[in-house]
Amino acid sequence: MKPNLIVILGPTASGKTNLAAQLAYRFDTEIISADSRQVYKELTIGAGKDYEDYIVNQKKIQTHLIDIVSISEQYHIHQFKKDFENVFEKFETKIPILCGGSGLYIDALLRDLDFTQIPVNQTLRDELLPKSHKELITILNDLPKTKYSDLTDISTHKRLIRAIEICSFLQHNSIQKIIKKQIYPFVIGINPDVEVRRKNIEKRLNLRIKNGLIEEVESLLKIGFSPERLIYLGLEYKFVTEHLLGKTSLTQMTDLLTIAIQQFAKRQMTYFRKMEKDGLQINWINEVNQQNMLLLKSKIERATV
Repeated sequence: MKPNLIVILGPTASGKTNLAAQLAYRFDTEIISADSRQVYKELTIGAGKDYEDYIVNQKKIQTHLIDIVSISEQYHIHQFKKDFENVFEKFETKIPILCGGSGLYIDALLRDLDFTQIPVNQTLRDELLPKSHKELITILNDLPKTKYSDLTDISTHKRLIRAIEICSFLQHNSIQKIIKKQIYPFVIGINPDVEVRRKNIEKRLNLRIKNGLIEEVESLLKIGFSPERLIYLGLEYKFVTEHLLGKTSLTQMTDLLTIAIQQFAKRQMTYFRKMEKDGLQINWINEVNQQNMLLLKSKIERATV
C-alpha cells in the first residue's frame, strides 16, 4: 500500500523537528506531534517546544497535538491514540508527518496496540508508586502471563507501573477491537553518532538554562503546581524542581540532568531498534543536511507515486 503517514523518529536532540518542518514545507503538509510532554500547555522550554522551527521560508507549518491539555490533567497513551486518530482521519489528500521521540506512542499507533485502551487504575497506582523498581519487577513477574507480558516496557518506574496495571486488568477483562483508518507508514529515523548526540544534548541543555528553564519551573511552582507533579514529568522538570527545593546545586543539577538525558537518548534508541526487530522498516540517516533531505524527498516521492 502507498504510505499515508510519514513518521520521523529518533533520540532527543537529533533534529527531528527541523527535518519534519522542512519536509512538511516541501510536501505542503502538516505535522502531528508524538511527544508525551509537548501536549501540556504550561510546559515550553523544558519540553522543547521550539516554535520557531515550524517556520520555513516565512511559512508557518500547521501542527497538531501540541498545547492541548493542562498538566493538572493526566494524559495517557490511550488518549494520545484517540487524539491522533481524530486528527489523522481528517487527512484525505495530504500525507501528514508524525514526529517525535516517544517510541511507545509511535509504536502504539503503528502496531495498533489495543492495550493502550486499558483504563487507569488510580488506586493500584497509588499503592505501587512508593515501591522500588526491584519490588515492582517482582510484582510484575508474580502476575499470571497475559498477551501483554512479552510486550512490557520496564525501563522506567512509570512504565513498569503501567505494565502491572495492564497485566492486572487482563486477568479479569478482555479488550474490544476498534475499527479505524489503517496506517501505512514511511518511517525515517535520525541516529547521530554517539559523540555528536552527546555534544548536542549538552549544548541544548545549556541553551535552555540560559533561556529560562529554571525560571519556567519556578513559575510553575509559584502558580500552584506541586513539586511531586513536576518531578513526575521527568528529566528537566524533575531535576530543576529538585534543585529549586535545595536538593542540588546548579552545577550538580546540570551534571546530573545531562547524564539523565544521555541515558534517556540511549533508551530511546534501544526502543527504536526493538521496533525494527519487530518488523518496522526504518530509513536511517545520521544527520539532517541538504543531501539527506534530497535523498529522503526522492524516496518519499517514489513511495507515494
